[in-house]
Amino acid sequence: MRTFPARVLRHGLNLWPPFLFTGIHVTHLGEDFRSARVELRMRPWNRNYVGTHFGGSLFAMTDPFWMLLVMHAIGDGYIVWDRAAEIVFEKPGRGTVSAEFHVEDAVLDELRAAAAGGDKVLRWFETPVRDASGDTVALVRKQLYLRRKRPKPA
Repeated sequence: MRTFPARVLRHGLNLWPPFLFTGIHVTHLGEDFRSARVELRMRPWNRNYVGTHFGGSLFAMTDPFWMLLVMHAIGDGYIVWDRAAEIVFEKPGRGTVSAEFHVEDAVLDELRAAAAGGDKVLRWFETPVRDASGDTVALVRKQLYLRRKRPKPA
């Protein structure tokens, strides 16, 4: 896996057209890839018919982060993929909304232990998307697939 410093990846994500043109902004990406914070700013082109954030934009702002964080934090010996996702809308999202991600050492240890025998591991991660007052606008769940890389044949 090619690894970029977190600040370079953060700037690249902010310039990535799906984020740039929808008002999604990565405000923090920890140098150790254990944390991230993302904001979605309300723009005329990302509001729906009733004046709230598109559900797809709320989902998109959370989409790559669990995979990216776990992939970088766990190390090169693993394959990490998104496997499934779901979003539950709690209330209309207006203004700037944000999502935070934190990967704890205990979670990485749990994943390593579960994958030690070479089996696939499926684990769900939850992220609330919150408005400026701290209320949950949506709850996003992502399931990651993780497995140890198989040794290459000699």
